[in-house]
Amino acid sequence: MKKCILTIFAICFLLIPVFGGAQEKYPTRAIEMVVPFAAGGATDVMARLMAKFSTKYFDKPLVVVNKPGGGGVTGTESVVRAKPDGYTLYCGWGSGHDLVMPHFQKMPFDTFKDLSPICLLSAHSIVLIFRADAPYKNLKEFVDWGKKRDQVTCSVSTKAGSVDITMLAFGNAAGLKIVSVPFRGGAESVTAIVGGQTDCGANHPSEIISHIKAKRLIPIAVALDNRDPALPDVPTFKEFGYNVVTVGSVKAMAAPKGTSPEILRYLIERFKKLCEDPEFIKAMKDIGQPVIFMGPEDCVKFLKNGSDQYAQMIKEFNIKLE
Repeated sequence: MKKCILTIFAICFLLIPVFGGAQEKYPTRAIEMVVPFAAGGATDVMARLMAKFSTKYFDKPLVVVNKPGGGGVTGTESVVRAKPDGYTLYCGWGSGHDLVMPHFQKMPFDTFKDLSPICLLSAHSIVLIFRADAPYKNLKEFVDWGKKRDQVTCSVSTKAGSVDITMLAFGNAAGLKIVSVPFRGGAESVTAIVGGQTDCGANHPSEIISHIKAKRLIPIAVALDNRDPALPDVPTFKEFGYNVVTVGSVKAMAAPKGTSPEILRYLIERFKKLCEDPEFIKAMKDIGQPVIFMGPEDCVKFLKNGSDQYAQMIKEFNIKLE
């Protein structure tokens, strides 16, 4: 009898960690935010600000993990394939490749079916930029100059992303042969245009604002319906007579499909508090990124509208990827 009691006690003792683990409240460790681009771009800069201010609202740190490659596909797929336990999130959902590439090729994931939406955080424009010492100072001069050449090169963050497609659409609308030169992210593409490696560039305000203030780069036009509050003096392409309009660069958060409702509720609630933080809002404004919070349903609707907008633009301007 005594031996039996001891055996039961030993079994119960061994089961304690199992039951204890099951009762652990999320999160118990750092939460990784995967940015599918190189450091220094718009998504990365936003993610690092989020990590900085998140300590006020999250019980564990948010950690930025850069996974560039494949035009953003590599990092995104790593989240899709990750365990849906709330510790691996996709930062930058809707940045472009995930809304644009599916219109050209089969993807290793479904942008909407393989991810659980959390929220929208921000959205901002795609800006055409010139070097300050370029032989053209405005859009008309650039178009006239470009029409005399076999091709015009443009530095872009990634191939077949939102920036790339937008510039190809502008080229078709203006009668220019624009050849995009892709990089691993926005920061590298800015370095290329500043260094004179391309004839023009296209980036997001947060990636170029310091160069604009230093008068190294000149912002020429934004691909939005209305002007970007971050660059209020810069006209839209529509104002120049070119119907090049996009949803912009969307910065949303998502988790792997199958993430529990309890974890998603926690994340939605905490990201909402972060987006309401005055210091975070100011810091985002200072880098040219507006804070635009939307819950999961509105976020998905916004992203799907953006995907449809790119599909329409691809069709209207007969864009082909070479």
